[in-house]
Amino acid sequence: MKATPVYGGWIRADYELQKIDQACTKINDIQIHLATYWSQIPTAAAVVAAAVASINTTTNKTSLCTIDAVDLYTMIPQLKGILALEKMLDHLQLKQVGGLHTETIIRLAKFVMENNYFKYKDEYYHQVRGGAMGSPLTLTIANCYMFFFEQSIIRQINNSHGLYFRYIDDIIIIINWPNRHLQKQVDRWNTYDENIQLSDTISNCINFLDLHIENKDGQLITNVFTKPSYQPYFLPFNSIHPLHMKANIPFTMLLRAIRYCSTFQAYLQERDHQRMALLLNQYPINFIDQQFNRVLVKFNILQPLTSTNYDTIRLQIIDSPIKIKEPINHGRTMFVHFTYCSSMKSFPQKFHQLWNKYFSESPINDITPMLGTRNADNLQQRLVHTRDS
Repeated sequence: MKATPVYGGWIRADYELQKIDQACTKINDIQIHLATYWSQIPTAAAVVAAAVASINTTTNKTSLCTIDAVDLYTMIPQLKGILALEKMLDHLQLKQVGGLHTETIIRLAKFVMENNYFKYKDEYYHQVRGGAMGSPLTLTIANCYMFFFEQSIIRQINNSHGLYFRYIDDIIIIINWPNRHLQKQVDRWNTYDENIQLSDTISNCINFLDLHIENKDGQLITNVFTKPSYQPYFLPFNSIHPLHMKANIPFTMLLRAIRYCSTFQAYLQERDHQRMALLLNQYPINFIDQQFNRVLVKFNILQPLTSTNYDTIRLQIIDSPIKIKEPINHGRTMFVHFTYCSSMKSFPQKFHQLWNKYFSESPINDITPMLGTRNADNLQQRLVHTRDS
């Protein structure tokens, strides 16, 4: 629907959104836990990989199914989305979140959902169905809506001792049903809500996010899945970024390989692919090996991975508790940002040395300084303008 731009009050609304975004983030964290994707686990696919590793009741007829909720963000009616958010707040027995009363949250959410505009070819359009892509509020409302939609499905899967996981609009089901029966159930679920259309893939070989799962004679085999369009390009080693950012890339890549790859041979193959991709991005071989070894050190593993100990060590890593980040006390934290360049490599260390030297006995020492970096302007940032000037 075309609409003339409405500028009055928009800046004020954007200011109010800072509060609603914080509130919705907290609601989202709670309800995500209830909807069975854990915020303390690095990725939803890692949860599935861990769950698959614990399954011992599969047969060669076990059905594997992935389901996509088609166009979820834009298909949920705005009013029903707000009602789902209100129902979730009541379900969680929350009277206020982040200092905002639930009545205020609902009013602000309603205002945001009903006042999304965008510009295309010098024409302004008003979004009358669904929410804006990329908005934290749209994500929260979609999760709330799906949470109540899926409850009867979850009970049905649990009663049949199956496995059900959802990450936003992507669903995976592993269950000992014939494929034809599972297809009939998906068709029936598609009649539950006219706003939710489920598109399914049922096979003995499926991909869920970046996890590949295959049923081989009753044994579930998992490894890393990459799309055909995947390009092995990420942060180059010679880029002007802090070293810890580059160190985290090979570290998390190998950790993902161990969590996902159910066989030692698949792990070796994925590790070789990772090493080649890192070398193509100018990462030194010694640096790569150092970060790969850091994965084992982090989990107190004192021996290299072999075909003999791989299964045991992999389960040890999967079962290791994930350290949850402590919430930041913004009242006692001072954020210091600086533009990172090669000449500023030692700045963080010198900053903390000077801070401890001059403020260790001062009342200001109760304040915790946190350093953050800004990237220097690159050619793309200088040439590309994403907003109207």
